[in-house]
This record gives sequence, structure tokens and C-alpha cells, in this order.
Amino acid sequence: MKQTTPLRAFNFLYFALLAMFIPFLPVYFDAQGLSPSQIGFIIGTGGIITIIAQPMWGMISDRTKTIRKVLLLLIVFASITGYLLYNTGSYTMLVVFAMLTYFFLMPIDPLTESLNFRISESAGINYGSIRTFGALGYAVMSLLTGYLMTQYGAHSLALLFAAVGVLCFIVMLPIPDAPVAAKPVTLKSLKKFLTGKETLLFLLLVFISSIPARMNDTFLGVYILELGGSPGLVGQAWFLAAGSEIVVFALSFWWLRKGKELILITIACGFYFIRFFISAWITDPHWLAYLQVLQILTFPIFYTAAIQYLYRIVPVEWRATGQTVLALLFFGVSGIIASYAGGALYEYFGGKTLFLSISVMSFVGMIFGLILYRIYGRTQSNAEAEI
Repeated sequence: MKQTTPLRAFNFLYFALLAMFIPFLPVYFDAQGLSPSQIGFIIGTGGIITIIAQPMWGMISDRTKTIRKVLLLLIVFASITGYLLYNTGSYTMLVVFAMLTYFFLMPIDPLTESLNFRISESAGINYGSIRTFGALGYAVMSLLTGYLMTQYGAHSLALLFAAVGVLCFIVMLPIPDAPVAAKPVTLKSLKKFLTGKETLLFLLLVFISSIPARMNDTFLGVYILELGGSPGLVGQAWFLAAGSEIVVFALSFWWLRKGKELILITIACGFYFIRFFISAWITDPHWLAYLQVLQILTFPIFYTAAIQYLYRIVPVEWRATGQTVLALLFFGVSGIIASYAGGALYEYFGGKTLFLSISVMSFVGMIFGLILYRIYGRTQSNAEAEI
């Protein structure tokens, strides 16, 4: 059996777990009677937990020089807390189990991406050929989750979450660990990377661009329900979004070029702007669900290009930590602002104002991306051409 086969299966299953958690946690909270501000508070607090958990587990992985063992541990506890989360309706226990699930589930994402990138490099294959299965798992589970919530109620997710978690653990067992960097792990090299001007400007771009993306992730399902849609339609929306990613990841060998990452990120920000601006004016929940096919030109391009850019500027011995910093900004820090501010914005001004606001943020990200491309992108492209 090829070493990448179980890794592809793991990507499918882990991102299936994320599909039950990221887009459907707000829908689950809504079904429990929580208000948009309460939903925003819990998810925003989860972002704070993510800020603590992701770098902690990333550094543990780099220090112990193992990704696989850390992932196995996280999967076990995430499966338990996720089951308990979707099996309770008490507000206090919802907060407790949501925080624990954030602590164990969200750090798996950057570690998985790091494992994908390193193993694909060592095996001489394209990163997208592995990550494609994550998008497929997200798409399939989004559709299934929406159907289950509609037919059997919100609590039906508890057993499904636990079962997928168990399968995750099983398929991870035969996966080899990521190749270890020969260079010693030193805090000096990490500090040099994190304080570099190019690094800081790149991370600022990720931060600016990720806030509107995270607001959409958090409140899209709630907005579809408000417009008269069902949990099943929410599932269809995320199926279209994640399903469209499959093509992009599968063809990343064709479109992802070294030295072109910043312009690709800028293009993705431009399509984020178009997507969110149109969303603000849609009143039919079905058309809002269909619009999510524009994910094909946003998240997969943005995140894949960002990962490749990061791996070019981060010290090789700190790749897992660097990947964690990227995920921390995209899913953690930005998630806090998106949830707290987005919840308040949604509750007081409505979904239309929310989507107009995030379209403006995406436009700002596009302009900032163009500025960075003029500073760094052209120089790097010329250097790659000379090589």
C-alpha cells in the first residue's frame, strides 16, 4: 500500500469532522435556541482557545519531531468532546464542550496540512493530489450532516461525529511520520522568522483577508435559515462550496507556480469581494446556497498559495509551527473578531449589512495584496525564472 493512500483517507475523514463542526456548529446552536450574539460569543471564545491550542501543539510537534503521535492523541480527545458537545442542550455544557472541542480538534488542521506537504514533498507528488480528498470529505459530510439534522434532529450528529473520529484514528495508524528536518530546532531561528518584515506583512495580509471569510463561515448557515432555508439547504450550500474545491486542489500542479503566490492570493481576495457583495443582495436562500460554488475561486486558491508562500520563507525546522501560525490567523485570531463582531453586527443590523461589510474587508485585502505583490512578488518571480 502506498504511504499516501491512508493519508488521503485521513484527509477525507478529518475534514468530514470539520464539516460537522465549522459550518454546522452555529446551526446546531441556533437549533438549541441561542441568539446570534450568543453564537458569536461561543465561537469567538473558541477562537481564543484555538490561539492557545494551535501554537502549543505545533511546538510540541516540532520539539518532539513527530506529527503522527500528536495527531493520534488529538483525534481521541476531539472525538470524545465532539460527541458530548452534540449530545447536550444545556447552555453551560455547550460552552464547556465547545471549548474542549476547539482545543483538540482545531490544532489537527495545521498539523495535517504540514504532514500533507512534507509527505508529498518526500514522495515527489503534488500536494493537491492529497488535499483534494480533504475537500471531498468536507463536501460529502456537509451534504450528509444537513440531511441528518433535517430528518433526525440536531442531536443525531453526536454518534456520527464519534464514529468518524474512530475511523480517523484507525486510518492514521499506518501513516508514516513526516520527514524530520536535519537542522536543530532553535528559538533564535523562529524569532528571526516571526520578526522579519516580509513575514509580518504576509501574516497581516492573511489576517485582513481571513476575517471576512470567517464571518461568512460562521453566519452563512444562520442567514440561510433566516431567509427561510432548512438545515438540509445549509448542507447543500457547503457541499457546493467544498465540492468546488476538489477541482482546484486536483489541478494545483497546473496553476500553482512558485513566485506567483502573492498575485494568486490577491485574485482570491478579489473573488471573495464579489462573492460577499452578491450575497448581501440575495433574498432567496436557494440562490444563496448556489452562490457558494464561487468557493472554487476563493478559499482553495488563497489557502494553498499561502501555504506554499509560507513554506518558502519559514525555516525548515519550524515548518509545523509556521503552518500553525498561518492556521492560527486564519481560523483563530480572525475567528475571534469575526465571531464577536459578526455576531453583534448580525443581531443589530441584519445579514445584508454583515455581508456588505465583509465584502468591503475583502476589497481592502485585495488592495493590500497588490501592494505586497509589487514589493515582493515580482522580485521572487524573477528569481524563480532565473533558476
